[in-house]
Amino acid sequence: MKPSDRPVSLPRPELKRPPSEADSVEINLSFDDNRYASLVFGHYDQNLAKLERRLGIIANANGNLVTIKGSRDACEHARLVLENLYGRVKLGQPVTLGDVDGAIQEGALQGSLFPKETEAGRIAFEQIGTRRRGPVRARNAAQDLYLRTLKRHELVFAEGPAGTGKTWLAVGYAVLLLEQGAVERLILSRPAVEAGERLGFLPGDMRDKVDPYLRPIFDALADFMDPRMLERGMQTGMIEVAPLAFMRGRTLSNACVLLDEAQNATSVQMKMFLTRLGEGSRMIVTGDPSQTDLPIGQKSGLSEAIQLLSGLEGIGHVVFKEGDVVRHDLVRRIVGAYEHAHARPLRADEARPSRTEDARPARGDESRPDLKAR
Repeated sequence: MKPSDRPVSLPRPELKRPPSEADSVEINLSFDDNRYASLVFGHYDQNLAKLERRLGIIANANGNLVTIKGSRDACEHARLVLENLYGRVKLGQPVTLGDVDGAIQEGALQGSLFPKETEAGRIAFEQIGTRRRGPVRARNAAQDLYLRTLKRHELVFAEGPAGTGKTWLAVGYAVLLLEQGAVERLILSRPAVEAGERLGFLPGDMRDKVDPYLRPIFDALADFMDPRMLERGMQTGMIEVAPLAFMRGRTLSNACVLLDEAQNATSVQMKMFLTRLGEGSRMIVTGDPSQTDLPIGQKSGLSEAIQLLSGLEGIGHVVFKEGDVVRHDLVRRIVGAYEHAHARPLRADEARPSRTEDARPARGDESRPDLKAR
């Protein structure tokens, strides 16, 4: 399934409105364990409140019992979400607001595409798991496609806005490959480009100089690996974090190689990086083409590589959209506002040159009235 063919996200009403009496149904759902039920409902029932906003229902909890009121489809959807969350809590997995979002989208996919197989509980988003983090399941159809693509292709391009989980899931998958013995080392890289600023020379040794640029990768590694194992891997070279400029001339075999913020790589750098792929290796390239920090007029190597290589055998390509943001609801709205602003056509008054340009005299004697008088 192509990314563009993904199911459309469900509408997200901001205000809960009780449905009409004709369409309204009521479902009573009870759970066996009060402790697990309280975790499913969330602190001060915040998870139920999110269900109300997203699905347009009314949910009231009393102990281990929750009453759901709304349209038949929405109530069945909410029931499926709560049962999935309860099963997750019983396995010892935490339930955050982001997990509620993921369960809502997973429930929509199960209910609309696989109604017959839902009862068996066998249809679910793809997941990965590491020793420290445990199982991590995709929260939407785009992340599900991303994880499936990572498992199927040796080279994967992932592009999309911030907050969609491109880098975080890629690091988690790389750690999983390392723990399974599928690869012998991890090589994580980013272009050392400032976001619109020039920081000048940084103090310290080489690691101190590159740490500010690679800090997001370190943070993701810390989420998936025990701190002692991470430090040991860094010391032994099993885990290597390096700027993109240091990849020249290397052959990376039996490794998982991740290039983050690839939109800041030039065409020459991207070609150099992609040709480092050796036998038994996997390569993941992530970036957001809308946040390029390259000088004006310089083409991004990520966009060029996707244009040239998409469709080749063994290469996967996943595109994340505004609706796939999982970081925070406000981040999703911010990304949407910027995308709508860039997509808005230029107005007529914006296309006209400024008054200072109109008033500027043209070159030649005809623009000099004092010369004409002579």
